[in-house]
Parts: sequence; structure tokens; C-alpha cells
Amino acid sequence: MSDDRIKPLVMPKWGLSMQEGRLAAWLVEEGADISVGDEIMEVETDKITNVVEAADAGRLRRRVGQEGEVYPVKALLGVLAPPEVDDAAIDAFVAAYEVPAAGGDDEDATPAHAFVDTPAGRLRHASRGEGGPHVVLIHGFGGDLDNWLFNIDDLAAAARVHALDLPGHGQSSKDVGAGDLDALTDAVLAFMDSQDIEAAHLVGHSMGGAVSARLATTRPERARSLTLIASAGLGDDIDQGYIDGFVTAASRRDLKPVLSKLFADQALVGRRLVDDLLKYKRLDGVDAALAKLRDGLFAGGRQKTPLAGAIAAADLPVLVIWGTEDRVIPAAHATAVPGATVEVLPDAGHMVQMEAAARVNELIRRHIGG
Repeated sequence: MSDDRIKPLVMPKWGLSMQEGRLAAWLVEEGADISVGDEIMEVETDKITNVVEAADAGRLRRRVGQEGEVYPVKALLGVLAPPEVDDAAIDAFVAAYEVPAAGGDDEDATPAHAFVDTPAGRLRHASRGEGGPHVVLIHGFGGDLDNWLFNIDDLAAAARVHALDLPGHGQSSKDVGAGDLDALTDAVLAFMDSQDIEAAHLVGHSMGGAVSARLATTRPERARSLTLIASAGLGDDIDQGYIDGFVTAASRRDLKPVLSKLFADQALVGRRLVDDLLKYKRLDGVDAALAKLRDGLFAGGRQKTPLAGAIAAADLPVLVIWGTEDRVIPAAHATAVPGATVEVLPDAGHMVQMEAAARVNELIRRHIGG
């Protein structure tokens, strides 16, 4: 009989297509007492490197995974247990542990991505979770649905969560229509219609926050709540150097310093992240789409469409999340919406949903649950 005091630390599954990860570094020693939320190891995936936070409390009795080695998702990397559990029980647990087979449950059998034809063009999307309210995740300028790889599965524990590539982004159509906020909002509405989503909790990051806010304020019957993460539309200021740099960058040397503005932790801007974005930027139609959106949304180094007043006037629960180290849109914009719940998180930049994923997920779950 297994001892339920023994808790495994496993290779996490971040995002929809992750199959394995490299244990880059242990951040705690054997014998350390761990609390929920403590950073315990650093894992590198084919998308990004990030820390793993403890989901359980206990003493780290065994470090099974070796730094620098690649392990499949759910492989045993360490063991937590209180001091009264003897070493023989730990040894038996490690020896008996088996990595769950890929495709062995409904989660692993779910396709990572799908495509749907809409009036706004062909859109790539991903959906996770069974039952519960609908949640729609909307990424920012130059991003794609993988910007939510640390969030979608966690949120899907109690909701039906959808992420999509906006027009001009990821693997969706590169036709951005008029290249303005209304065109992107219409695309999200078309996606929701295609999935029979009558109303959803809208979660938007950066430009996607402005899209979420526009949808919620012009079609309030389609929105159950609004979560704005480092959102555009709440003030005039934006780093035009980031916007212009992203549009014009054509090499690793050009793109890496632009991407460094997204994160407080510069180590997150790895080679794979830069290379993946360069591949995207070299697709036919991408540069023209991004330039059209830049001119339609951020011309002259200012945000074109103020939304804070309309959000405040809406009868809608609003959560605003920001990182203190945001170098793209100032964290001072977080307080622009009277009556909103505001959380400004330390040591995180513009991609706060990646750098402080556990806290962001907790805040969103509480918001949509309440």
C-alpha cells in the first residue's frame, strides 16, 4: 500500500504540445523543507525556460532527476515526505514509480491545436477542460496562443478554456482586415460563434486586453468577466521602440534585444524563443499584418483607443494584473479603471502571466469563480 505522505515532484506539462523538458537546475538541496509555492527547480522546454513551484509542502527527501538531463512529462524528478517516513519507504516509492504512458488519459488524447474557418479567416485555436464556464484567452501584439502555455492547463481544471491565434499571428490567417481594434474584436466574436460560446470570461494580455475590453464593452452579453493583464487601452503610453523593433527585426541580433523588454528575467529570452519568432516573422504576410496593426493601434508612439472609461461604466467584474518591471506598458496604468480589482506583482515584466504564472492563475481562478 502506498504512503500518501510521500509526494512526487514530476516534470511539469506546460502547454498543449510539451512532451519533455530538460532539468536545467535544482534550486533547493536535499533535506530542505519546502512550502507550497517555493521555487524548487528550473526546467527548459522547447519554448522557454521557467521555474517550477512546489504544489505540495514537505521535506525534499530525494533529488531523482539529474541536472542537464531530458525527461518526459510526468517523469519523477524528486520526492517530498515528512522526516518520519523512513528511507526504505522512499527507496520503494522511487523504484515503483512509473511514468504514465502518453495518450493514456483524456488530457493527453486531446489534440494540441485545431483550426476553424470563420468570417475573419482561418483561426488556430486550442481548447482544454471539461465543463464549467467558458474562458477565452487573447494574446498580445506579436504573440500567439503559446503565450498561455503556463496558464491554460491550470485554468482548465475548473473551466472550459480556449486560446486562439488572432489574425496576423501564429498560424491564423494573416489578413487583419482594417488592422484596428474592431477587426480583431470581430475575429474573437467569430471564433466564439464557431465554438457555440454564448458568453465567456475574457482574459486578455497587452493588445489582447484591449481586444477583450472592446468586446466586453460593445457586446456585454458575450462577457461574464474581464481580466486585463498588462493591458493596452488603459493609458496613452507604450514603448514604441518595442513595437517598431518587433515589426522590423529580421535577424537574431535585431530581435533578441527587443524581446528582452518583455521579461524582468532576461534568462527567459532563450535561443529557441528568438528562433521561433523569427520563423513566424518570415511567413508570408506577417510583416505587412504587423505593420498594419501597429499603424492602426499604436501610431505615433501612443495608444490610439482609450478604453478605461468604457470599462468603468460597464456592469462587469474587472481584474487588472501587472508586473512591476513592465518595460512595454507602464504599471501605473493598472489603476486606470475605478472599481477594478488590481494586483501588481513584483519581479515580473510585461509577460507577467509567464513569469508569475502560479500567482496569475490563482488570481484568475478566484476572479472567474467569484
